[in-house]
Amino acid sequence: MTLSKQLFTHISSKGQLEVSLQEIEIPEPSSNQVLVRIDAAPINPSDMWPMFGPANLANAELNVEKNLLIAPVHEQILPRIKSRLDQTLPIGNEGAGVVVAAGNSEAAQALIGKTVGVLTGSMYAQYCLVPAQACLPHKDGVTPRQAASSFVNPLTALSMVENMRMEGHTALVHTAAASSLGQMLNRICIAQDIALVNIVRNQEQAGILKEMGATIICDSSSATFHKDLYQAIEKTGATLAFDAIGGGQLASDILTAMEAVGTKDIEGFNTYGSELNKQIYVYGGLDMGPTTLNRAYGMTWSISGWLLNRFLARLTPERMGQLRKQVADEINTTFASDFTDEISLQQALEPATILKYNAKKTGEKFLINPSKK
Repeated sequence: MTLSKQLFTHISSKGQLEVSLQEIEIPEPSSNQVLVRIDAAPINPSDMWPMFGPANLANAELNVEKNLLIAPVHEQILPRIKSRLDQTLPIGNEGAGVVVAAGNSEAAQALIGKTVGVLTGSMYAQYCLVPAQACLPHKDGVTPRQAASSFVNPLTALSMVENMRMEGHTALVHTAAASSLGQMLNRICIAQDIALVNIVRNQEQAGILKEMGATIICDSSSATFHKDLYQAIEKTGATLAFDAIGGGQLASDILTAMEAVGTKDIEGFNTYGSELNKQIYVYGGLDMGPTTLNRAYGMTWSISGWLLNRFLARLTPERMGQLRKQVADEINTTFASDFTDEISLQQALEPATILKYNAKKTGEKFLINPSKK
């Protein structure tokens, strides 16, 4: 058996978070399984909630000898996370590495020595054992670091465009648009000539997008933001938005601008507003506060949550295969990811380091290298 160091998370019913680095045994691969040595696993915003939940990380303490991080969870919040209490759970949505052992099936044997991307929910580990079909093989010469973000951001960006077409929209609005995901979405939209309204939070982020060729950018910190947003939606005709922020009134502002554009030429008494459906999908939670809706956009609108895995379940296996191939083909272009910091499994437990990667700052992206000392 192979030994693997792996990070786990646990929240007790008494209100204590424990993130621990443990050593586990991994059995030999069965017929259709492969053993992947994990060399790179990104820390995505979607990893934070499974990893830490609602714990107060400002009061986190590290027991170095036990490789154990402890942080308090407020008692009043525990009912919201009842389904995960008193369970020890693996963490890390995605990562990449090299296949070092395989079962005797043809599909498994074909992957030996290959760099593969893997999406398992347990990637903060030195090794993982997965079915061969769960791997995304990359071309020769692609490194695990380059392949680390093969799933979450690339497939989310591609799925936003898929969703747009499936629902009959012709343009998109995206918030927190200078993120790694936002940059991928821009590259896709530029290549496919899709109008994209990028909403950012400052001029520095606007500069990042301008440099890569984005043309429609609205800065929510600008005094002219609402006017700029109206003009951008008027120019593009966008009636679909994907919101990474969640809290506050940005989603409401987008709906209001869409409605203003949709009703600008209507004459006479108008009770119910534009007939065009205006759709906001909230897919992130950079602001965990309440979502404020100021109902000023008629009666034909919707705001709802959006999850990548549930959307992908709507696609045919053939289409899913096409998207995965596109990611592999364009991993160093459309779907290239830059990492500003590389840390070890042990460093991922350090409170000072956690506060840095949990800040989710634009332009800062952390990578866990399980082999790093």
